[in-house]
Amino acid sequence: MSPDVLPSASELPPPGTATADAVLEVDHFQLWYGQTHALKDVSLKIAARKVTALIGPSGCGKSTLLRSLNRLNDLVDGIRTEGDVRLRGKSVYGRGVDVIGLRKRMSMVFQRQNPFPKSIYENVIFGLRIDGEKRRAVFDEAVETSLRHAAIWDEVKDRLHKSALELSGGQQQRLCIARAIATRPEVLLMDEPCSALDPIATSKVEDLIIDLKRHYTVVIVTHNMQQAGRVADTTAFMYLGRLVEVGDTTQIFERPRFAETEAYITGRYG
Repeated sequence: MSPDVLPSASELPPPGTATADAVLEVDHFQLWYGQTHALKDVSLKIAARKVTALIGPSGCGKSTLLRSLNRLNDLVDGIRTEGDVRLRGKSVYGRGVDVIGLRKRMSMVFQRQNPFPKSIYENVIFGLRIDGEKRRAVFDEAVETSLRHAAIWDEVKDRLHKSALELSGGQQQRLCIARAIATRPEVLLMDEPCSALDPIATSKVEDLIIDLKRHYTVVIVTHNMQQAGRVADTTAFMYLGRLVEVGDTTQIFERPRFAETEAYITGRYG
């Protein structure tokens, strides 16, 4: 093979990361929706307190993989899985796993902002109330800390008891991030969190994602390759249900190892 021609991913061993401090490990994971084989032998290590971006064309399995990490796919009929996902070395698919507790450890932020029709304050403490917490001092601390971490405290501190629905779209998404981190998760999963936002709001959320990795491990699905380049430490490229390539974001975008990755990065498909 000419040294100027990138190999196909099928010609080399499956990709993965050699990260020693991985908080999440996906181990030969496969998933079927009925007869549809949506994820095919995916192995991936996700480093603690880094931003990992999942990129690839529509339908490649990015969101399916993201939702497999905290078992949100369990809510879909006809799901079957093989392989494993481990959080800090323990299987999330093991017998007897507390799935509700798992989702508290790995909170999800969705494509469209979805604040509850409640006050800003009540939105943030919703998860704590569900857990049975009743102490006002705990609520007050969680509200301020979470809103500060979500970079929205200064904008809403004087209207905490106003409806969250009065906020702008970008503010609502940052509020949803505050709600997601109020229960102090270890991992923050973000599925296209800027897809419904304007450029200014998108920029604020991207700045927030970069800041959040000081406290959390972040996994983000994005169709926006420029966004992945701006926020991610590690980028994983998926195609047709397979993990084709994963590595340092600069390497993926500037020196991809596989022909499929280069074709996607350069816009030849996707």
